[in-house]
Amino acid sequence: MEICRRFNRPAVAVCLFGLLALSPVVEAQPKARTITSPKQQFGHDIGDDYQLVNYTQETEYLNKLAKESDRMKLVDIGPTAEGRHQYMAVISSPANMKNLEHFREISQKLSQAKGLTDEQAKALAEEGKAVVWIDGGLHASETVGAQQLVETIYELNAKTDPETMRFLNDDIVLCTFANPDGMELVSNWYMRDPDPKKRSLDGVPRLWQKYIGHDDNRDFYISNQPETTNVNRQLSRVWFPQIVYNHHQAGPAGTVIFMPPFRDPNSYFFDPLIVLSIESVGTAMHEHVVQRQPAHGELLPQSDRPADGDYRQPHAGAAAAAGNAAASTQ
Repeated sequence: MEICRRFNRPAVAVCLFGLLALSPVVEAQPKARTITSPKQQFGHDIGDDYQLVNYTQETEYLNKLAKESDRMKLVDIGPTAEGRHQYMAVISSPANMKNLEHFREISQKLSQAKGLTDEQAKALAEEGKAVVWIDGGLHASETVGAQQLVETIYELNAKTDPETMRFLNDDIVLCTFANPDGMELVSNWYMRDPDPKKRSLDGVPRLWQKYIGHDDNRDFYISNQPETTNVNRQLSRVWFPQIVYNHHQAGPAGTVIFMPPFRDPNSYFFDPLIVLSIESVGTAMHEHVVQRQPAHGELLPQSDRPADGDYRQPHAGAAAAAGNAAASTQ
């Protein structure tokens, strides 16, 4: 077996080639993995027209995946304002999952940089794994973020293609629903009409975070709300991720994804390395998404084009691609 190491900061990616059987003895094959798909669970694919999953349904599904998959464990990071459990799905390769605490400690040591020499820091960066945080649904009316996260968690647990396996080997992915109460409220409101084509997000009757509504992202500097405190604890006290991907959705017309690199000038209060790192991550994501689009000059299939003036249905497919691209930057 030849081992080829590609050094990245903060993680080292290990590629394994040419594992050949040296004995004619036929060993028992591992039992096939059975991972329930969203369609099997909910009766529709994530992103299907006029369909939204609520937080109760999502929680039942994630608990099922955690039992079916050796790539994932579900962590309760604390209660919400309305008393729900706020869950974070921790996803990586089975080997990494057995050593999560070790890799978490490496991420913490590198983030705090206390008592480390340059040589020690470089050694830890080579040994460790990139910790990638992906959340969704902070603004609950921006439904794509939470819905795509369900699909992202499923694909990271189910797919076996080389790219997905590289993600799992190189990274530890933390997928978190940022506003469970809002997801429950907005999804239930949207799905209340039995006629799918009459479903609308208009007129949600109350705030989709119990006390601060759409301003929950502005609570992160002060942590007044339990959801914000739960997330800040994971980001700045427990995992110290190298990449934080906070999903938002603009609209209403069409499907537009925007991501770094952003237009100059950047604030001179930021260290240039911070700006350059964000741009490098964003450029890799951007390239990944563009590679999956129709060739220049070609039109999307008719079935993929929204009807003129029909913006009642949240579409999740494009954002799901962007969410999956986040882990591809290592």
